[in-house]
Amino acid sequence: MSQVPAATRTLRVLRFLATQADPVPLDRIVRACELPRSTAYHLLNTMIDEGFVVHLPEEHRYGLGVAAFEVGSGFTRQEPLARLARRPLAELVDRTGHGAHLAVLHGRDVLYVVEERAPGRPPLVTDVGVRLPAHLTASGRAILAALPASQVRALYPDRSAFVDRHGKGPASLSALRTVLSATRQRGHATEDGEVTPGLCSVAAAVLDHNGHPVAGVAVTFPGGTGADDPRAAAAVTATAARLTSRVSGWARASR
Repeated sequence: MSQVPAATRTLRVLRFLATQADPVPLDRIVRACELPRSTAYHLLNTMIDEGFVVHLPEEHRYGLGVAAFEVGSGFTRQEPLARLARRPLAELVDRTGHGAHLAVLHGRDVLYVVEERAPGRPPLVTDVGVRLPAHLTASGRAILAALPASQVRALYPDRSAFVDRHGKGPASLSALRTVLSATRQRGHATEDGEVTPGLCSVAAAVLDHNGHPVAGVAVTFPGGTGADDPRAAAAVTATAARLTSRVSGWARASR
């Protein structure tokens, strides 16, 4: 028997919510985690206060919050993922002639964990350790497009969640949904001057064995070539698929 039953119950609830495609009602959590209803209710309220759970009152459902994503992305920021990505990214640079990087979701930002610069190219804003708004970057859009719609809604509850850099990019949840829908239909994400004027990026998501996006792979190049360069998109998508395989993920069909 655990000596810290509250911690055990909390982790059980988090693990259950992490396996669900969408937020779920309280009664389902009670049954799945074998908890008294009052206990589950108090645990969920505490996790809401700490940001690990979000409550959707109009739907009477609970889902994972931003803090849970931060904990999950903490694993992907560690050395194993970076080591797995360096060679494929270097080969992506050789193949495209463009700088490449790997980013992970951190709240509503992406955090850049690996960068491979193309010879003769100037350094980019996406240096290792830099954080940028996920909804403006190709890497962030690739990751967000692979998340359940309910989790995107939890990350962007209102207009105040949308940071503006250069007056471009989605400024509302409905506008972001349009961008993410186009990303899924296209099979990769694009960004044109929304992070740095004059530069474009193309990105694709790296998925784990549950189909959850753990990172985004992208290349960045001068804007004159167009944000949806098919050769760059094909190379990035192939690299993301390769990394998906290397992290024991799977390449799911476009939705």
